[in-house]
Amino acid sequence: MRIGADTGGTFTDVVSGDGRSAKTLSTPSDPAEAVRDGVAVLAGGAAVDLLAHGTTVATNALLERRGARVALYTTQGFSDVIEIARQDRPSLYDPWADRPVPLVAREDRLEVGGRLDAAGAIVEDLDVASVPRPPEGVEAAAVCLLHSDIDPVHEALVCDHLQAQGIDVTASFQVSPEFREYERTVTTVLDAYLRPVCRSYLAALDGLATVVLVMTSAGGLVPILTAAERPASLLLSGPAGGVRAAAACADANGFPDAITFDMGGTSTDVCLVLDGHPEPAGERHVGGFPVRLPALDVHTIGAGGGSIARIDQGGALVVGPRSAGAAPGPACYGRGGVEATVTDANLVAGRIDPAATFPGLGPLDVDAARLALERGGVTAEGVLAVVNANMEKALRAVSVDRGVDPRELALVAFGGAGPLHACDLARSLGMSTVIVPPRAGVLSAVGLLCSPVQRDLVQSWPTPRDHTGLRATRADLARQVLELTGDRRDDAVVTTALDCRYRGQSHELTVDDLGDFHQEHRRRNGYDRPSDAVEVIAVRARARLPAPLAIADLGTVPRPGAVGPQVIAEHDCTIWVPDGWEAEPGELGALLIRLERKGAGRS
Repeated sequence: MRIGADTGGTFTDVVSGDGRSAKTLSTPSDPAEAVRDGVAVLAGGAAVDLLAHGTTVATNALLERRGARVALYTTQGFSDVIEIARQDRPSLYDPWADRPVPLVAREDRLEVGGRLDAAGAIVEDLDVASVPRPPEGVEAAAVCLLHSDIDPVHEALVCDHLQAQGIDVTASFQVSPEFREYERTVTTVLDAYLRPVCRSYLAALDGLATVVLVMTSAGGLVPILTAAERPASLLLSGPAGGVRAAAACADANGFPDAITFDMGGTSTDVCLVLDGHPEPAGERHVGGFPVRLPALDVHTIGAGGGSIARIDQGGALVVGPRSAGAAPGPACYGRGGVEATVTDANLVAGRIDPAATFPGLGPLDVDAARLALERGGVTAEGVLAVVNANMEKALRAVSVDRGVDPRELALVAFGGAGPLHACDLARSLGMSTVIVPPRAGVLSAVGLLCSPVQRDLVQSWPTPRDHTGLRATRADLARQVLELTGDRRDDAVVTTALDCRYRGQSHELTVDDLGDFHQEHRRRNGYDRPSDAVEVIAVRARARLPAPLAIADLGTVPRPGAVGPQVIAEHDCTIWVPDGWEAEPGELGALLIRLERKGAGRS
């Protein structure tokens, strides 16, 4: 038996390889408990061969500051890079907006001698004997020395010295060997900071199946031991599985270009898909910190079914980011929640069947939802309008703001609440097609079973304008990443790519080859400079093994068509088909909802 398990803020979703699914209430105090409960429901005591897991444990540990006490080792004179950061401000016009407090206190930042120049040549030798011991009470060490992305010789010496003393060490050349000292330092510290928390959590899952794989931010599965040793790669693990499955479903229905829209109980995740592939990102921000690791370019906002609606001090209606979560949850759950939420608004507005039952909850309480809205001084229509405006802004951020016209795309809606809001959002963006995949309410768990096993490597290129030896370096990196697949290397597909930019630019685009850069720059930025030199900043390699399953392997879900206005209640989600829209079955069991009313799609 094969099972995918996705842990969300409100529910933990599990799906088996034969298409059965279950939802259990998440258990924030012990996330592994909900996973175990869900696996037990589907397995029924049978042996589980494979468990593919997407987790928010790393993200929650960072946001809640529950990581380890870390000592940071830097080159002499660079211990404050982690605090100086970049000159940009979190909010340009908000004088009260502060950067997050650094994860390493000043007294835990230690400097070492030795120095490399920008080409990786040794300017000053490192005396390992002079490397100080970490302060008492430190649980882990992060080592990030100047220019070790070019040559890790000094960093490796410091690591070996500390490991010989029994210290848990993370080195930047092992985690993020790319230039930009601040981002590399923070990413290395994050890895050290999260490792004790994630290691213990993943250890609790290790016995649930013969093979346990964990989803990374890059949208690929890795063995559980690899995930435990590189927890920074899990910070965007949660949304990645759903994006993979949504992209596959859209492509099967004739929409290789789409926007995925995953609205759960706590947050909403959106991602642009072009030519059937989710857009990648070399760097993302989580909790205000840069994470310089491969990831899918998922944009997340604090808007979900459990998002709390309130009137702020200025008299404006605000929805989120604070959420009722799984406990106590929305007022209509009958678990002690008293504040109005988006789910309460949908129920009162008639978009959720009052007779519907959510897993572990029983019938919903309409009167409690109505009372919560009245108590908060808000209306159902107002709450829905505000949360839709927030989500529309997110959808524009991944499309219009990047020069992509959303009117030519499909909106792929999933998550427990996504199909309730999708048609309204599509109309506001001029999109005429909404796709609701089969098993939409648990699609992230489906995506875990249908995602490839994947390993990624990156290496800084030391001479941006001199490309001599670039082909050999690409081949060598491809060989290294292939070795990471172990005894399955014959099944692996290896690709390489380059991070490039024009001379004088400060950020890069990833392309398959140098000759592709001008066209990609024009697509992303609206112009190119064919006569300008192209600089190479980094080389990337990826090895990908076949996914455990394909979406079609789970079987189709029978779905009738519908003409709006109509509520379609499914066991894992509710779909709202507004007036002027018509739903019909599509490929893979998807439901295609199209705008039928002429001219109604523009606003």
